[in-house]
Amino acid sequence: MNKKSKYRRKNRGYSAIEALADAQKLIFSPMIFQTIGTMLDLGILKLIDEKPISSNSIMENLKLSEYAINTILESAQVFGIVDCNKEGLFSVTKLGKSFLYDQMTIVNFNFIRNCCYLGASEMTESFLCGKPMGLKKFYKDSDTLYPLLPEMSETFKKSWYEFDNYYSDNCFEEVYDIIASQHPEKLFDIGGNTGGFEKVCLVKNPNIDISMLDLKANIEVVSKNDQLKKCKFYSVNMLEEEPNLPKISGAVLMSQFLDCFSKAQIKRILENIKKSADNGTKVYILEPFTDNQIFEASKLSLIQISLYFTCMANGNSKMYKKSEMIQLIKDAGLEVSNIYENIGTHEYTLLECSL
Repeated sequence: MNKKSKYRRKNRGYSAIEALADAQKLIFSPMIFQTIGTMLDLGILKLIDEKPISSNSIMENLKLSEYAINTILESAQVFGIVDCNKEGLFSVTKLGKSFLYDQMTIVNFNFIRNCCYLGASEMTESFLCGKPMGLKKFYKDSDTLYPLLPEMSETFKKSWYEFDNYYSDNCFEEVYDIIASQHPEKLFDIGGNTGGFEKVCLVKNPNIDISMLDLKANIEVVSKNDQLKKCKFYSVNMLEEEPNLPKISGAVLMSQFLDCFSKAQIKRILENIKKSADNGTKVYILEPFTDNQIFEASKLSLIQISLYFTCMANGNSKMYKKSEMIQLIKDAGLEVSNIYENIGTHEYTLLECSL
């Protein structure tokens, strides 16, 4: 949406015709989404970006039909992905280039396309059932996605892990420095995923006493990583009423973990950690909160990711506001003792909690 359109809306000058035009963009957005995917799959976008080129030359270079090229280019042009000059030569716009070169756009696009798109058709049913009904499009009806991840297709897993790791991984060195400044004797990472934080910790301090807690299926995969030989592993399902937690002391980190659960589940998880932890243990929660973003695009993306949880992950969690998480922490009997803002490059917040 351009600045002029935004200005009109704010000043109540947004006409019915403009509203209808925007409505059609929303209606047909799934089609242009798939068109962009097709242009990437077939090499069309990359070829056009090399230099301005005619539709006939694209057909010749890629051995595609006139129908395919013209239909795709018309769709891409009307949505501003490509442009065409008076000589009939096509070029890639700034918007189109983002799908080729901007890492965040590429990661988000692949995640939505390969992990969420089909499942989104089950959104209504997911809200009604409180379960991720979109999972059946990929695997089978299940309460959560996470135990199934090792069994998903390579395309699904690659897109899921790249998305999950892209945002949090660049926070880990800064998070380690914050936690290490408190000199904890032990460190427990709950929901460690691929072990990205553990790897950073072991590079920074090869003698660190660090443990990773996660679902059994994930632990079986991650524990085989040679980079994590010095890490301890515990198979734990945090959704159980009384999970089999080890005795916890020092510091606990949950990085982009609690957003995988409903409010009631978050409260129970925090309460169980408190029961298993020694006095003096610090609990650190790393999240990209929706009400703590500088850029509007970041807030928009986070809010839409909530719908992934609805359709694909568990049917009952979302990306939370900082104010919501702080209230849940208090409800569980913990106290927020410090708040660290602007962690990493994507506006993450680190909440330091005391028992």
